This record gives sequence, structure tokens and C-alpha cells, in this order.
Amino acid sequence: MSVIPLLLLAGAVTALHLAGAGAGFPAKLALERAVPVRGAPLERLRARDGARHGRLLLGSSSLPAAGVVDFPVDGSANPAIAGLYFTRVKLGNPAKEFYVQIDTGSDILWVTCSSCAGCPTSSGLNIQLEFFDPDKSSTSTTITCSNDRCSYALQTGQALCSSSDFSSSPCGYSFQYGDGSGTSGYYVSDMMYFDTVLENGQILNSSATIVFGCSNSQSGDLTKSDRAIDGIFGFGQNDLSVISQLSSAGNFPKVFSHCLKGSDNGGGILVLGEIVEPGIVYTPLVQSQPHYNLNLESIAVNGQELAIGSSLFATSNTQGTIVDSGTTLAYLAEKAYIPFVNAIFASLPSSVHSFALRDNMCFVTSDSVDESFPSVTLKFMGGASMLLKPEDYLLQQGSIDNSVIWCIGWQNNKGSGITILGGSQPVNVSTASGKNEYLTAGQLDPRS
Repeated sequence: MSVIPLLLLAGAVTALHLAGAGAGFPAKLALERAVPVRGAPLERLRARDGARHGRLLLGSSSLPAAGVVDFPVDGSANPAIAGLYFTRVKLGNPAKEFYVQIDTGSDILWVTCSSCAGCPTSSGLNIQLEFFDPDKSSTSTTITCSNDRCSYALQTGQALCSSSDFSSSPCGYSFQYGDGSGTSGYYVSDMMYFDTVLENGQILNSSATIVFGCSNSQSGDLTKSDRAIDGIFGFGQNDLSVISQLSSAGNFPKVFSHCLKGSDNGGGILVLGEIVEPGIVYTPLVQSQPHYNLNLESIAVNGQELAIGSSLFATSNTQGTIVDSGTTLAYLAEKAYIPFVNAIFASLPSSVHSFALRDNMCFVTSDSVDESFPSVTLKFMGGASMLLKPEDYLLQQGSIDNSVIWCIGWQNNKGSGITILGGSQPVNVSTASGKNEYLTAGQLDPRS
């Protein structure tokens, strides 16, 4: 997330398209810790998103014949329980298992190395932390600055090399994440092991040589033991991401599918390879973009399209629709937000009372929101549409007597033509497939 920081969905299988994407992300990555949405003050969520936008705007039984790799998913979006999602990877020879955070907003897989100074040695997540030791793996090789992969990483800002002794010095890196945490270290090449699930249910033991980061320094939240993990598993578009490396080696198509459940119980699905499921509706990704852009064509409230020209959503340097699981809320371009709010107001019964709460448009009602508020439909290119219930665009912000306070969770992206579909909404399905299409999972109208 795309994070996405991390993608929070409820029961929809998703996929992230990587083929044909733009250039790699800069070294300033977009990892965000999950925050609670229900009941959280909107100003807090907006403040969190504002910091991110400063950076940004600069289980199916039907499997393909090639098989998929099914990773276990642990963790939860609830910060009182975990505040993150993680999986397990096996690296080295002999193989060791490492717990790594799932991050669709960055590219690199890295794990904590035995030389890491000041890194946590225990975790409050009830997991046993491990340290990768390149010297104890018979298949490990340090990537030097003269290596072709390092040369590429230098061009994309994901590697550091000293000018002296360039040919033999380790290819280093230093990443700063969006939540203020950071890591630095060097790249190594070693074996990664995984179980490939074939269409007939047979499990095939597989392995591949990949390049990943060996972290010897960490800062910020990464140093805290309450939610400590062994590393981060980036699923971004860059050639150094594991999914790109495995695709280049012919192991899998450049596709992964994921669903991170937003409930307190957490868990979800993480699959390398493409899940084939009838009834899935796709819409094209906008190609050659650094972010995951969609062609949003119109918005309808209670079935009535807003009086907005489709050109407002066309992708350019100053406008377009971005799917970003690391942004908490949804942000409508200013020229779309005002007609959207006006249409909501016009459809409300007299029993719903509106008021302003800290610059938020809010309402008080004792009735069910499904009975009082209209549905909203997002219509994308290719006939894909997503029907949203009131609770998908409203956020509960407390109560007065026996009445619940609801506020419009979608925000006005003032002065901007950019629409951002963020992480608390079911539309923020950060996806991709080998078809250059975006999987619009969630509440969908089936394609005719």
C-alpha cells in the first residue's frame, strides 16, 4: 500500500498489478502504522493523511495451473492487538524462518542481521525474533557496488555506495519510512524457500535465489519491542521487490493477491501468483504512473450521477484518482467534493440533523444509517462499478443521548484535482494482475 501503509479489507480477495508499472519508488518510502478508524477523531486521521500526502503528491479453490504460493497472515489492524500485519519467510541455508511485516508501499524485503546494533531482541507479538547471519549460510553472497543489481538500485535511489573501493564495497541502503522509523544495512543474495500450491492441491517445495536487505541499524518504532518483527516484506513495483525478482526468474507471473481483514481478529490472505475467481470485475490501471491510478469516470448518489464532467478525473500531473492503502481516509478532488456533499444533504430525511464539528460535516440520527443515508456508486472505466453503503463513507464519532453522531469520512482535497481512495474505505483495494488491470473487489456489480 498501495500498503499499503497496509491494506485493510474485509473478506475480499485482492490482487496488485505490477506489470508495466512506472519507475521504482524513491528511498523515502510509505510505510504507515495502522490506526483505528471507527471512533477515531477525524482531525487526527486528516493530520496523519496530510503528512503522507506531502510525500505522495511529490481464499479461492480456483487456482491457475502454474500454482500459487500461499503465505500465512498474522496480525491485526487494531493497535491494541498488533497494529500491523505480518507473514513468515524462509531464508538462507540452512533455512531460518523470519517474521516480516507486509507492506505494499515499499519494495525491498529486509531482515534484521546478527550485526544489528540496538535492535530489539524480543517482541510483544508472541513471536520469537531471529537474526540473519550471512556467515552461517552456505549460499549467502554479499552484493557489491559493482554488481548489476546494485547499479540499478543506485539509479532508483535504493542503494548507497562509497566512491572509494567501489568495486568491492558492499551495496548499502538507508530507508526512512513514513511513520518516522528507518533502517540501514547492505544487500545480500541468498535462497528463499516457499511451498507452491498447484491446481490439484499438490504442494511443491520450491526455492529461488533473491536479493534482500541485511539490516544492521534501525530507528523509530522499529526499535520498540512491543511490536517488534524481524523485518519488512515490500510488495512494490521496483525490480528489487521479491515479486519482480521471482517473475524475472520465471518462477511466477508478476502478480500477487492479498486480503488483510480489518477485524480485531485480523489475519487474511497473501498469495504470490494469480487467483482466478468467477465474477471478479476489473478496470484498467493507468499505465506509466508512479502510483496506482484508476480511471474513475463518475460518482452517483442514490443512483443519480453528480453533475461533474468526467474530465475532472482524468489522470495528469495535477489530477487523477489514486488508490493508496496508506492513506486512512478518502479524499475527493475539491470540484467533486462539494457536489458530493450537496447530494448527500439533499437526500436526507428531516429526522437527520446536520451540524459542523471541527470542520467536519456531521449528522445526528437515532435511526439506522442505511435507512437515512443514500448509497454511493463509484463508476470506473470498463463498466466496473462499486456500490458503497452509508457506513462505507460515514464514520461514527460518538453519540448524544440515544442518537449517534456520524460524520462524512470522505474529505475535501482542497485546492487539488487529485482524488485519493484511502485505507479505511472498501474501495482502497490495492491491486494488480498480469492483465494490466485493477481488481475492484468488495461490493461490486457483476460484469454483464
